[in-house]
Amino acid sequence: MSIDANAIEHFIHTQISCWNRNDKDGFLAAYREAAPGGLSIEYVGRPAADGWAVLEGMWEQQNAKIEIEEVTMIVNANEAACHNRNKVKGASMAIETIEVYRFGEDGTLSVRYFIRHP
Repeated sequence: MSIDANAIEHFIHTQISCWNRNDKDGFLAAYREAAPGGLSIEYVGRPAADGWAVLEGMWEQQNAKIEIEEVTMIVNANEAACHNRNKVKGASMAIETIEVYRFGEDGTLSVRYFIRHP
């Protein structure tokens, strides 16, 4: 399975749009479509983990608190690097992230989050 730049950009925009609309079903569906071969997520500095469990936990712990602003995205070949501003709802605080997405030929998706804590 090969994914092109347009499909990668569509996935990134879709998952963020669904997050901001509190559309959990759409959010998870975007990941299922992008990662039919499996998903791993790593918060850099911690071991990579089963992505599906990480997404569930992230949604339950953060969705009500965070709105994501896409700052920039760079797509090269089968990878994307994104700078996102995770704005804390009801506060002037934001958490900056660099997110790296790697789409494997086997349908896997590996995500790494670099988080700048305030």
